Amino acid sequence: MYARPGILVVGGGIAGQAVCEAVRDRDPDVSITLVCGEPHRPYDRVRLGSLLAPEGGDVEALRLRPDTWYEDAGVRVLTGVRVTELDPELGRAALADGTDVVFDHAVLCTGSDPLVPPLDGGGGAHVFRDPADCDAIRAAAAGARRAAVIGGGLLGLEAAHALAKLGCPTTVVHLVDRLMERQLDGPAAALLAPAIERLGVDVRLTHASRAITPTGLVFDDGSELECDLVVVAVGVRPHVELARAAGLEVARGVVVDDRLVTSHPKVLAVGECAEHRGVVHGIVAPIHDQAQVAAQTLAGSPCAYAGSIPTAKLKVMGIDLVTAGAAEGPREVVDAAGDSYRKLVADPDGRVIGAVLLGDARGAELLIDAVRTARETDDPLALLAEASQATAAELPDSAQVCNCNGVCKGAIVEAIREGPLGSTQEVVSVTRAGAGCGSCKPVVSELLKLERDGAAEEPAYLCPCRRLTREQVAQLVREQELTSVGEVAEACGAGRDCGACKPGLAYLVSELQAGRFREERHARFINDRVHANIQNDGTFSVVPRIRGGVVTPDELRRIADVADRYELPMVKITGGQRIDLLGARKEQLPAIWEDLGMPSGHAYAKAVRTVKTCVGTDFCRFGLGDAIAVGIELERAMEGLHTPHKVKSAVSGCPRNCAESYVKDIGLVAVDGGWEIYVGGAAGGTVRKGDLLASVASSDEAIRIALAFLQHYRERAEHLERTYAYLQRVGIDGVREAVLDPAEQAALIERYRIAKAASDPDPWRERDAPVHPRQFAELDGAR
Repeated sequence: MYARPGILVVGGGIAGQAVCEAVRDRDPDVSITLVCGEPHRPYDRVRLGSLLAPEGGDVEALRLRPDTWYEDAGVRVLTGVRVTELDPELGRAALADGTDVVFDHAVLCTGSDPLVPPLDGGGGAHVFRDPADCDAIRAAAAGARRAAVIGGGLLGLEAAHALAKLGCPTTVVHLVDRLMERQLDGPAAALLAPAIERLGVDVRLTHASRAITPTGLVFDDGSELECDLVVVAVGVRPHVELARAAGLEVARGVVVDDRLVTSHPKVLAVGECAEHRGVVHGIVAPIHDQAQVAAQTLAGSPCAYAGSIPTAKLKVMGIDLVTAGAAEGPREVVDAAGDSYRKLVADPDGRVIGAVLLGDARGAELLIDAVRTARETDDPLALLAEASQATAAELPDSAQVCNCNGVCKGAIVEAIREGPLGSTQEVVSVTRAGAGCGSCKPVVSELLKLERDGAAEEPAYLCPCRRLTREQVAQLVREQELTSVGEVAEACGAGRDCGACKPGLAYLVSELQAGRFREERHARFINDRVHANIQNDGTFSVVPRIRGGVVTPDELRRIADVADRYELPMVKITGGQRIDLLGARKEQLPAIWEDLGMPSGHAYAKAVRTVKTCVGTDFCRFGLGDAIAVGIELERAMEGLHTPHKVKSAVSGCPRNCAESYVKDIGLVAVDGGWEIYVGGAAGGTVRKGDLLASVASSDEAIRIALAFLQHYRERAEHLERTYAYLQRVGIDGVREAVLDPAEQAALIERYRIAKAASDPDPWRERDAPVHPRQFAELDGAR
């Protein structure tokens, strides 16, 4: 039994986390126990769709707080265990593992369960509610000919869009005659349906699903949609079983009063499980309002929850849709043109009660605030026009800028002034505005600029939560000889609050301490933990190192044998002159690496990737320099080194530039009389010709300067700053001075040699000695 009474929070979702934070803000000493039924600590369910994105995802990236936050806040967290019985009179909760938790007060944050309509064969349908559901959907989508999503509300449309982006043909099936009928009127819904279809999702309205068969989805009228994957997203049902068994008053949800107290004075309820004045909210924004009131109630402060205005934002790329309050009412004004639809709804007395913005969401914050505050207006159309021109400066302090975390303009401005805060990254870390879906970040940046009188943002902090720059952390690491991210966290708190900076800290400590760095896998991304790149179906790609793009017939045979032996669905020639084996399951990785007998190409890491080459003087009649030999030598010299961001290089045997050296992070080009070294090029989302760093007579000099620049970049760039961004920030002249000065160059080369000696050129050797027993275990829910 956990014998220290205090506050028991039942449910580890957004509501449970919000309650823990709100309570701790008011009382630094009260005991808090958070019981999470899922195996994960609280994560951001708003961004659950990112786990279905083509680039893949990791539930750890959705975590609301790192483990260290709970340690620092003194919150005991129990994961993977549910409360099976609640006795409010005795102040005792029984857990599924046979233990008990005693409490003075309990807060039910049990959330909701997916609502599944009665369908014949419905046991074959998937729901879209947690990471395990996402794993199962991704695995099914990988081999599906067509997917059907039952439900045309917010969740259904986001799930359908995610499936379509996975390359799976998808149809949304909706019972009524318009999408999002709870949030939209007829004309807005009529514009939304074709917008969804333009994103590659078919829409079928007024179709009532009756049964799921081996061949598809059967409707009430007898027609059928052929599909082999069905996802149900028709709504949620409050999880009230625990409350009902405890004798609490339950209607649709757990009934609470204005203080969020249930029918028993020791128990409160917050979030999707709570019913206040007959209303159950199924969206995030009210959670934060309720959590604040619940914390005030627990602290004994007078308070009252007056309810929340329902708001919605469709998180589908390419569609701007924001709604608040009623979509229809006594007085309506509409401003519509083409695919844009802007509507304001008022009551007979001129108080604003609703807004719909589709295709043009300008002024959404102002209009949502007008709905929340029931702003009076004699001319609703003029208010619509005012909102379309509104800037962040014109928003009232009560305007909620971040719906995901319930942060208003006034709180953001106050934090900027009190900090004082100097970058958007800082404001996000301190206020949590923009830490959810991120759509409000432009407004956050605008508010920051206003408060700084237009001054440019300050340099980014490596750890914004503790306002620590890269230089400050580096100095601490050197002075205290810190060798791990954990030691840094203990010394200065970096990484303990939100955890987002841990990969950057890991890189910095490894770069400074070289061979003395102690690896901690919790500070790494999933790709770095298993040395492979996760794909959109939960499988991984394997890219062996092929130096300079030159491969032997024996290596090609081994690659082909591996593809056949492990039934890998695709073998792809990459743009970097390497071969990518796609579709490997996590548990297959060690055996694949063993059978390949080739080192890792680091294609998954923020590290030196590859050196692309042309055939140079070996075969090309235009060749001026031995591109292949120089490229292979350069790649051997750089491989295994981690960097602030990925580094792609190339060596071209003449200015015809067949290896695209001008647009690489480091590019060598043979010219009459020697070699030119270019740095900071790019040819992806940003296209930029590299800056000419130097011209030299020999390939040895060119390689030496390239290595000196690489080490300079490793030491000076911010984490996740590409070479082109670094060059744009500091300028080529300063880099030339640092890299070409003989004394400084010698020092850079010496530090490069130390780093190279400490690097691991082939992390795939962990196949023989895994870091932990489940390092290469199959992903939960993956096929």
